[in-house]
Formats: sequence, structure tokens, C-alpha cells
Amino acid sequence: MQTLEASNPAATAPQDPTKARYVKSYAIRRAYSEEVQKPPNVPGVKDAIDIHCHAHEGQQDALSLAQHASKQGMRGILYKTIVGRSNPVAAVQRVQEALNRWCEAEGVEPITCWAGYNVAPTGKPPSAAETRAQLEAGVVGVWMPVAMHANTLHQVGGKPLWWGASKNPYEQVPPMPWDEALRIGHYLLDEHGNLKPEIREIIHMVADYGRTLFFAHATHPEIFAMAEEGNKVGLKQMVADHPFSPFVDLSVEQMQELAGFGATMNFTFDELSPLLGVDPFRMYQAIRAVGPEHCTLSSDAGEPLFPNSVECMRLMRGYMRAFGLTEEELQLMTTTTPARLCGDQ
Repeated sequence: MQTLEASNPAATAPQDPTKARYVKSYAIRRAYSEEVQKPPNVPGVKDAIDIHCHAHEGQQDALSLAQHASKQGMRGILYKTIVGRSNPVAAVQRVQEALNRWCEAEGVEPITCWAGYNVAPTGKPPSAAETRAQLEAGVVGVWMPVAMHANTLHQVGGKPLWWGASKNPYEQVPPMPWDEALRIGHYLLDEHGNLKPEIREIIHMVADYGRTLFFAHATHPEIFAMAEEGNKVGLKQMVADHPFSPFVDLSVEQMQELAGFGATMNFTFDELSPLLGVDPFRMYQAIRAVGPEHCTLSSDAGEPLFPNSVECMRLMRGYMRAFGLTEEELQLMTTTTPARLCGDQ
């Protein structure tokens, strides 16, 4: 007579990661429920603040998104990028003013819109003087190099348009050898492995102004050098974006070490999307290991292949709630800590 185990393929099959993931996910999805979805209404995002949102050319429209977020009861959005990002504070202010007029007519409470700044959107090196001007103007978040970081060019390549090697906005090159990526892109450490003076000055300025520093796509040595320097000068607000992304790729132990320096791990929908495919249970486990008090959830959305940022925030909360985060922990990670990082306590 056959035993149950012998007749059950799931009981005898090797426990490979894909198998383990879908077994776990089916248990979660069958057990989870929330307010009934009634599109276009989005339940589950009340008071949420998205600290990593894209609205530059070809991405989601900044004003339409802010209107949608306001109607759904969100509290705020930090625009990492926006059309007119050479002067992001002015661009975001235009959105806020138009949003306020629309909300008054609609009878809803407007979200707060904040501006972020990328210290090196092109091949031009980071400038402390330009960063100071943006801080004076009112940016709340300063991102170290992203698309033009040598790490990005080495990992996924980029568009020659960014460094003046082409006029074709659609031309892309594949991942570069590290030496070539260093020649074209940005790297924050000198030949001795120390932060370059300009980068150190930017970190000190962000601390002096009480704003938030995002480590962006830096390599591990750069991230830890920035975290140590920030901790040394009393920078209270540092963020490691999308820790599981191929650019950052932090282990849980490294996340814990960075949290010890005062850094926040900002987990994103980008990581969970089909394009990167991080297991949401793995993300939940990392949050548990690092501590919700050291973590945030955000969208990193804007690209047409992603849901809009409001829906991404619903999904981020929903996934983590389904796997076991409490309402108090979700409030901490999506409202309280993001508000502190945006200077809105």
C-alpha cells in the first residue's frame, strides 16, 4: 500500500527555491484579505508617504499622480526625479500649487510634495557648490550618483546620451568592463579607498541642513564609507535604497551593520516587480532581522512597466501585512519614518 508521502509529489520533490516560494505564496494569498477592491479607489494607502518616486520625462505624470494620491488619502510623495529636475524645488512647487487648487475644487486634502536632488545626473562630477544651492532651495533628499554611477554602468550599462556620446535617446550600451565604467561614470572613493573631498563635503552639508542622504547605486565600500562619515558628523537621516537590487545587493548582515550607523533600509516595489523578482517573503524576513524601526517601504515607480506609485504603495503594504507585519509596524515604515526623512514630523 502506498503511503501518503510516496503518493504526494510535493512531499518527495527536492525543495528548490522556486518550489518553496510558490508553496509559501499560495498559503499567504489564500489567508490574506483586505478591503474589497473598487477601482479606481485604492484601499490601504491612507497616510502613506512614498519617499522614492519617479516623474521625469517618459515616467508617470507628477500632477496626475499627486491628485490620485490625494484622493486615496496618502500623506505625501518625495519626487526623486521630476520634469524640470535641474530646479526640482521649483518644479515640485508648481505641482503642489496646481494640486492645491484641484484639491480645493474636489474637496479633498492635498498630499505634501517634496523635491529630491541627484548630485550627478550626467557625466559632470558631483559638486558641493551645486548641492548647497539645491539644499538652500529646499530639497529634502540628496541622492548620490545613480544611472551615471560606475556601478550602474558596470552592472546594466546605460545610454551614451547621458555622457555626451550620442544624440539618440533610444541608444543603449550593455554592461561595461569596470575600468571603462570608472572612466565614464562616477565613483566616490579616491585611490586610497577614502571618500573624495567633494563627497565628504556634500555629506557634511546634508547633515548641517538636517536633510536626508540616499546612498543610491554605490558599491559596498562606498556605502559603508558614507555611512561611517555620516555617523561621525551626526547625520541622522541616511537611506540605503532597494537593498536587494543588483546595484546594491546587501546581505542581511550588511543591512544590520548599516542600521547600526543609523541608516534606513528602503525596500521598494521595483525589487518585487517581475523585472527583478525578489521574493517578498525574503524581504519580510530581512525587515524582521533588521527591525521595522530601521526600514521603510516605497515604490521606486514611474516607468510604464510598473503600476503607478499609489498602487505600488498598496502592494508594498499588502505584501508585508500578509507575511506578518503589524499595522503599527506598517505605520512606522510607511508614515512615521518617511515623514521624519522628509522633515515633516
